[in-house]
Amino acid sequence: QMGLGLAYIRTGMAAYLIEGLSLTRAELSGAAFPQLFFQGLVSPLVGVMAVRLGASRVLAISAALFAGVFAFYSQVESLGGLYVASAGVGLCAAGMGDITIGHVVSQWFRRHRGFALGVAYAGSNLGGSVMVAIVGAVAAATDWRQGLMAVVPVALLILLPTSLFLVREPPPGYRRRLDPEATSDDAGHDADLDLKAALRTRSFWILSVTLFTFFFYFTGILDHFVLFLTDIGVPKDDAIAYFSQAIGLGVVSKVLGGIFFDRVRRERAVQAVYALLALSSLVLLALPNTILLQVFVFTFGFSQACRDVVYPLVLGRCFGDRYLGEIYGAMTLTLLPGGVLGPIFAAVLRDQLGDYTLAFGCFAALNLLALVGLMLVRDERTALDRPSA
Repeated sequence: QMGLGLAYIRTGMAAYLIEGLSLTRAELSGAAFPQLFFQGLVSPLVGVMAVRLGASRVLAISAALFAGVFAFYSQVESLGGLYVASAGVGLCAAGMGDITIGHVVSQWFRRHRGFALGVAYAGSNLGGSVMVAIVGAVAAATDWRQGLMAVVPVALLILLPTSLFLVREPPPGYRRRLDPEATSDDAGHDADLDLKAALRTRSFWILSVTLFTFFFYFTGILDHFVLFLTDIGVPKDDAIAYFSQAIGLGVVSKVLGGIFFDRVRRERAVQAVYALLALSSLVLLALPNTILLQVFVFTFGFSQACRDVVYPLVLGRCFGDRYLGEIYGAMTLTLLPGGVLGPIFAAVLRDQLGDYTLAFGCFAALNLLALVGLMLVRDERTALDRPSA
């Protein structure tokens, strides 16, 4: 999943792209829209492909496409070309992201699944950090086009062979070893719900709506947190450092969160993550207190990263593992409205009212409502067997 970290390169190369393509900041920020649009749009297809074709093929296709996309990226001459390249990054990120990785890890692990997901998902944070540093170093030594071209050999010589030769589906008989009472490989999966069945459950819609509220809040904070801190008098360098700390917690928090989630019920795990999200949004309303700023950095940084880990866990709990990829892919469609509207919503209210108070208050209200909704999530496989009242 380190390949998913390639999606951070546009942000890391922002200064080079603005200068090299003569862009405004608003024009560069607009490149987030095609990236999120296509990432959300193809997510259901990625989920189906992960189930039908296997994760290895999906990851390999994404790695090869990443090489082509960044080769094109390095040659763009206009804003339109940048937006096309960003759309390509979104397509590749969908295939090399949480859906595919979550699906294949869930097939291999039953015990300690949270820890396994935490380790795997930490790859995106690590990959983003490493690749932004490499691309930036090459750009500083040569130019920004050569910096972007540095991604191509990484995609072809590291990500592609890793996907093809190291990622595997469980072998025949593996499920029987996980569940000695099963009479066949699929015995433990007979009750699992496919996407069509999941669509008829309340847990599917609760989890989809709460995924929307997460993206709405998360992307809104990503775009506006540094601006908010500078508005309230925090020096720019300090504001960027606080933001970096919040995102940088991802590697550690995903692993630690995974270990913790292995020890509690899946429903309680997702509730705990959203409780921390809600707390972070409430703390946001009380800033700029220095101590509370550190509390926000921890609660937001820990919860936004752990959300990646806990969702495949709770999906497996509610619907089973067999069709996890396609169910998660369908839910990830919420990235499209949530991820796009969150930053716009905060920006419009800030411009109209002069501060972020109302925007952040709405974020807090949505997070609290999401937490309440998650109290109703359940194992839908057993729920379908219960007699109707």
